[in-house]
This record gives sequence, structure tokens and C-alpha cells, in this order.
Amino acid sequence: MKHKVLTTLRILFFLGIGGFFIWLFLHNLTPGQKTDILFSLKIANYWWIIVAIVLGVISHLSRTLRWKMLLEPIGYTPKTHNVFFAVFIGYLANLALPRLGEVSRCGVLTRYEKIPFTKSFGTVITERAIDMVLFVILFFLNIFVQRALLYGYIEQHVYEPLAAKFNPSINFEGSITKLFLIFIILALAFIFIFRRAIFHSKLYQKLISFIKGFWLGIVSVTKLKNPLLFLFHSLFIWCMYLLMAWVVFLSLPGTVDLGLDAGLSVLMFGTIGIIIVQGGIGIYPAIVAETLLVYDIPKTTGYATGWLIWSAQTIMMIIAGTVSMVLLPIFNKEKM
Repeated sequence: MKHKVLTTLRILFFLGIGGFFIWLFLHNLTPGQKTDILFSLKIANYWWIIVAIVLGVISHLSRTLRWKMLLEPIGYTPKTHNVFFAVFIGYLANLALPRLGEVSRCGVLTRYEKIPFTKSFGTVITERAIDMVLFVILFFLNIFVQRALLYGYIEQHVYEPLAAKFNPSINFEGSITKLFLIFIILALAFIFIFRRAIFHSKLYQKLISFIKGFWLGIVSVTKLKNPLLFLFHSLFIWCMYLLMAWVVFLSLPGTVDLGLDAGLSVLMFGTIGIIIVQGGIGIYPAIVAETLLVYDIPKTTGYATGWLIWSAQTIMMIIAGTVSMVLLPIFNKEKM
């Protein structure tokens, strides 16, 4: 009983956070802007949303095949449909509670493929490590490739207003680079001064332990039968994520001319929102709206776009996850 209460409270907590971000964003909009958002959602071409959902399913099929490749070196060759169902059940569970998905998908393979939970969970950690490496690479690649556009936006919307408010004579040209260098220098100085205390702290030991486990997961990929195919699936998954965001642009007149560069920015910054708040509820559309301002898309259109992308992802997970729960025992009648 106590466990059920705690689970319910955790779900309500994350829903509450999402609701807060929705209220916070809408609170600062005028009635006219709210009307514009509803109008954008009304005129959207929802056939493109269906295409986005299909691309999402394809990405998770690739994730299924990649996970199977990690399971084979430890002596297990589960049926593809069971792994596919497990992946979607995991994503469905993750909508409710963070990290519940990893436990759920491994539990499915334990139940229907007799794979020990600890072994399958280890492969999931490796998989997450690979995804995190690719995310970090793509994030900084996006920043580097579009640095002029992003820096120009920050200069115009952050530093110039601050300069005008506090000291109009301040020249903020190149201020981002200068502040970044100052931050690096101060951080290195802090680490050097307090190095003994830092190196003996529990947080540092946990971080080192995490990095070692992270590295072992990366190294284990080199032991696969076909590491190049594994790399292909890893890149293909992110390509599908990118296309999933981009095709939603085609659903609205205001975003139809945006390219893959805008899609990559939305994917990168939107992913951060999903990491911060469970499922990205509430915060994901707001982040997309702020990101698309860089590309001169009105905030109302950007917010509607964010809701469409988030809805496509969430609908896919709910439908595919529910269908997977129904089909899993049907496809495994002999094991019941």
C-alpha cells in the first residue's frame, strides 16, 4: 500500500511540474497570442504528424536490432518481436516514472526470453552510454555549425538589452567567448585550490565510478561481431529523431521553409527538456518555441510546433506501448 501511494505521488509530482511549465508559458501570453496558438494547431496538416509517428516507430525498430546485437555476445538471441515489444513497453513506462522504462523492458525479456535481469540491464546501460556520447557530440556540433546564428541571437536578445539597461557604453561584441573563457579559468582555479577535498569527496568517487562504467560500456561495443552495423543503427536512430522533428515543420505554413539545421537545434534543446522533466511535458513546447525564435519564427507558431512534435512522440509511445502489452502474451502463448 505504501509503495502504491509513493508511486502515485511521484507521478502526480512530475505531472505537476509539467502543468507548472504550461501555466508559466501561457501566463505571459496575451489573449491574441493564445488565439494564434490554437489557430496554428487547428490549421496544421496532421498527415505530417502521422509521418512523424511512422519515423519514430522505424527509429525504435532500429533500436530493437541494436539491442539484440548487445545481447548476442553474452549468449542470448531473443526473438525480434519480443525485443521490439519490450522497447515500447519501456518507453510507455518511462512516461510515468523516470528510469522505470529500463526496468520494465529488461523485465519483459526476463519473463519471455529467460534472460537474467542483471545481464540485460547491463546492455541497457551500455546502450544509454552510446546514446549519451552521440547526444553530446551532436549537441556541440550543432552549436559549432550554427554558432554565428546562435551567438547573434544571444547577443541581440540577452546582452544588448542588458547593456542598454545597465550601461549603454558597454561593448558586448564577443562577450560570449570572453565569459566562457573566464568561466573555464575560474573553474580550473577552483579545482586546483580545493583539489584534495574534491578528490576525496563521495560525489567525486561516484563520478569516477560512473565514468569507468560508462567507458567499459563504450569499449564493449568493439567486441561485437559487427561494430560498424552497431554504429550504423546508433546514427540511424538519431537521424530518424531528426527527421521526426523536421517533418512536423511541414505541417504548418509558418515553419514549412525551415531546414534540417532548425530541426537539429529543436532536437538537441528539446532533448534537454525531456531529460529535465519526465517526458518533457509542459517544458518541451516552451523550449521549442524559444529555439525557433532564433530562426525568426514567432513564439506562438513555435509553441504550436513544439506541442505537435511532443504529441507525435507521446502518441506513438502510448499507442505502440499499449499494443505491445496486448500482443506480447499473444505472440508467446507457448510460454504462458
